[in-house]
Amino acid sequence: MLNQSAPPRVPSPTPVGPVFPPYATTSRHRPAAAPERAALERMLDDEDAPVEWSEEDIVFLHWRLLKEVSHLEDPATPLEEKFDTLRWVFSEREKDGLPFSFVSCLRVVGCSPLSPIPYCGRVDAEEIRDRIRYSLKAWINASLERYPAWVRDAVVHNPAWVEARLAKNPQWINEQIKRMSVQGDLFA
Repeated sequence: MLNQSAPPRVPSPTPVGPVFPPYATTSRHRPAAAPERAALERMLDDEDAPVEWSEEDIVFLHWRLLKEVSHLEDPATPLEEKFDTLRWVFSEREKDGLPFSFVSCLRVVGCSPLSPIPYCGRVDAEEIRDRIRYSLKAWINASLERYPAWVRDAVVHNPAWVEARLAKNPQWINEQIKRMSVQGDLFA
């Protein structure tokens, strides 16, 4: 379990500049040496064997989840991944206290002395969400520029329909683009 009462390694909060995105910094976390391939396969084959997680591993996992937010601004990130990250960031407020929720990850990474980023203390999740909301239109538009006009139009005018198709098949857009390039647009 995480020791919430443990003092941070840094005696006082260190100014780190803007809060979003602190997750783009290079990790100082050095994972333990990778086990031999045979030992790893034995561990994966044994479904009943408990997985041992260190406190540092758990903090690093929270940090790794937060790094997904930085992929929102990358136009090359697939739309399905962006939608998935956005569902996680903007999930219902009742889920904010659950393990590995967006808010929980911000708290663990900001306050843990084992965090791969400098200590910054509690971070206002709503402020981070507002910053994401503010930039979201530009990020989505940059991603949509990579797609044909019919995809851009579908995402803008019927995002729920596109999201439902991507939830069923993350490759749906790619398959449709390929199909249209082979047979052409029947309605053009």
